[in-house]
Amino acid sequence: MSSVNELTAAVSEILIDEETLQSRIGELGAEISEDYRGRDLLLVGVLKGAVFFMADLMRRIDIPCEVDFMAISSYGAGIDSSGVVRILKDLDMSIEGRNVLVVEDIIDSGLTLSYLLRNLEAREPASLEICALLTKPSRREIDIHCRYTGFEIPNKFVIGYGLDFAERYRNLPFVGVIRDELAAQAEELS
Repeated sequence: MSSVNELTAAVSEILIDEETLQSRIGELGAEISEDYRGRDLLLVGVLKGAVFFMADLMRRIDIPCEVDFMAISSYGAGIDSSGVVRILKDLDMSIEGRNVLVVEDIIDSGLTLSYLLRNLEAREPASLEICALLTKPSRREIDIHCRYTGFEIPNKFVIGYGLDFAERYRNLPFVGVIRDELAAQAEELS
């Protein structure tokens, strides 16, 4: 019980509860299944944040699909993108001629995702689309077309369901707003 309290103590409010998350993921899975029926689909998860979302989304897609992962870094421990992106783990398979759906936890400024899309587009996939659980339109610095969006959220620092603060709180089953004092610590780190 105390470990649950430690986790939830970091949250000032629950922005999207577990039931609402799962309901919307079901809708996204059905839409993706219909759009890609009869086509070769490769889901590319962006580590680490998208792991929870991708696992649940895959279970809601009712057509055959493959998965691969990339890890990219631009944030460090702070809350703002540094604008410098590094690929920490590349794909294990070729995407040339494949229908690729990038699965992302959150689109914030768009800087990191823009870099990733340029990198993937150069590999000549048949199609390249994005499915993001969350998007913060008010923070966007680069226009990103996201074909599938779970939720638009306000400009708040969120944790849970894969989203972290300094690698913690990913295991919360909901998306919550981090307490102001922790957000202030994040600002100092960036």
